[in-house]
Amino acid sequence: MASRNEPVPEKSVRSIGEAWRRELPGVPVSSIGIVTPVWRLAKLFGDDRRRVLARAGVDPATLDLLSVLRREGTPYTLTTRELSRRSLVTAGAVSQRVARAEAEGLVTRRSVGGRPRTVEVTLTPAGHALVESTVDSVLKREAELLAALTPAQQTQLTELLGALFDTVAESLGDHRLTHVGDDAS
Repeated sequence: MASRNEPVPEKSVRSIGEAWRRELPGVPVSSIGIVTPVWRLAKLFGDDRRRVLARAGVDPATLDLLSVLRREGTPYTLTTRELSRRSLVTAGAVSQRVARAEAEGLVTRRSVGGRPRTVEVTLTPAGHALVESTVDSVLKREAELLAALTPAQQTQLTELLGALFDTVAESLGDHRLTHVGDDAS
């Protein structure tokens, strides 16, 4: 069994494309040079982010909830409906996230205007501190991982990936953002 730092005995992206070109002549293989590295990077980035979050003691769903509230600005309050819309998850998923975060003292919730179905969720000082320290750790780590690219290359890649996302999402008629491998349908 290979150790974590040894290279995976797998063919290069170029050799995979060449093999398919040989085995299925006429089938377009140019996407392999883009899609395969994107999938591989998504796996590496996702695994690394999970490790960073585990060290911080935060699960991705809780971080997502706290981050949406924190990015809202003072008073760090949104309705559960708005949280669902911004998090791109169902109302039931938001309800579970809020209940878990409330039990941990990270958010509070209250009914609005005597309407029990309209609930506002507010970030607590503990939630505020946790999201800031966790986001700081995550973003510093991701900056380290991207440091091999110059700022100009990072800007170019950001623009290219944004353009690719927009055209693929439009082509598929699906503009939802989810975690890699999630089935959001």
